[in-house]
Amino acid sequence: MKYKKLIYFLFLVVFHSVFAQNPIDNFLKPSDSLNKKRQNTVIISETILVSGTLIGLNQLWYADYPRSSFHFINDNSEWLQMDKAGHLFSSYHIGRAGSEMLRWSGASKQKQLIYGAGLGFAFLTAVEVLDGFSSQWGASMGDVVANASGTALYVSQELIWNEQRITPKFSFHTTQYASYRPDVLGNTITEQILKDYNGQTYWLSVNLYSFSKGSKIPKWLNLALGYGAEGMITGNKQNETLFLTPNTQRFRQFYLSFDIDLTKIKTKSHLLKTIFSVLNTVKIPAPTVEYSPHSGFQFYALYF
Repeated sequence: MKYKKLIYFLFLVVFHSVFAQNPIDNFLKPSDSLNKKRQNTVIISETILVSGTLIGLNQLWYADYPRSSFHFINDNSEWLQMDKAGHLFSSYHIGRAGSEMLRWSGASKQKQLIYGAGLGFAFLTAVEVLDGFSSQWGASMGDVVANASGTALYVSQELIWNEQRITPKFSFHTTQYASYRPDVLGNTITEQILKDYNGQTYWLSVNLYSFSKGSKIPKWLNLALGYGAEGMITGNKQNETLFLTPNTQRFRQFYLSFDIDLTKIKTKSHLLKTIFSVLNTVKIPAPTVEYSPHSGFQFYALYF
């Protein structure tokens, strides 16, 4: 469902900005021990933001559609699974933000992973419950699995390596497809970033130095594996016959590119560290090789 991506994006931005906008570097420095005042600030902020978002979503969106008994739908074949990649990305980064906020408060590692990293899965699953009680949609088990995968990706790396070596990232470029169904794929570029799956690319950005410590590889250099898809006007190919749109061919795209892990850039400024943490959700444009069944191999000097 297209509106979800906007909700996830706003949630992540607001959640980070509560802390990132304070200019005092000492305030942003993580506490060496539990700071109950900070921990209460995190808990209250999370509660207000999560509750307010869910209540607002329920009143402003779901209230306009008929209710039903709770039910599931199977949408795993839609949008060539680009929406599922988006769920994994959102769950990972909301959980990462929750964990980092508890780290800032000096909370234990256990609390960071259970209550912080679990925030993404809990929030997105709550949205699935709202979907499940709407006759217009339905809860998606595929979405739930993708949400769990994003949380698991963060938690498992902390448990195994005590650091994040593989980071989901996002990039976007405009496409021709949005003009065919602007109500669904977006009118403005801002809407298209959130809605047009054809222009979205989801990446797993791997930090090379983390897997070869002691080498001369720059600590910030990453190798990124990307996934995208094009030719999609509707969720399923068979539904396109209902619209007066071109008969496009759907195809998957696979990418190999370089990237930068901004969190590995050395700085003593906790303000910059916070900014780098927020920006590290976005894949840096870089030379890229693409493979797709539609076009074979292609090379881009800079791919967005």
